[in-house]
Amino acid sequence: MQVKRVTIGIRSVDEALDNFIAIGESIERGETVKRQPAAVYFTNLDAFRKALTQKRLELLHAIRLEKPTSIHHLARIVQRDIKNVSTDVKYLSQIGLVELKEQNNCFFPIVDYDRIELDIAV
Repeated sequence: MQVKRVTIGIRSVDEALDNFIAIGESIERGETVKRQPAAVYFTNLDAFRKALTQKRLELLHAIRLEKPTSIHHLARIVQRDIKNVSTDVKYLSQIGLVELKEQNNCFFPIVDYDRIELDIAV
């Protein structure tokens, strides 16, 4: 079984724009652009730390292992208040680390990767 990974890192706005421009220029030249691996980048270390708190990492782990059927179910698994869990899951969804699917008017979270790799330039 192949391990699915997502990369999380720190990249300046200038670096992100340079990458975006390079891809756009390749497309304009008619070149085939390789699909980029799943990645989430933050502009600085503080933003990274605020986004990936210990509690949010615990949620990612619980979602991956326990496969909760709802946000309420996830809150019971991690023994946290449902409002706080819901807020964290929505945030993780907004930054692309959790997918929310709807079934019977109920949303359930999905984490479809096995590992998080850190990408921080020195």
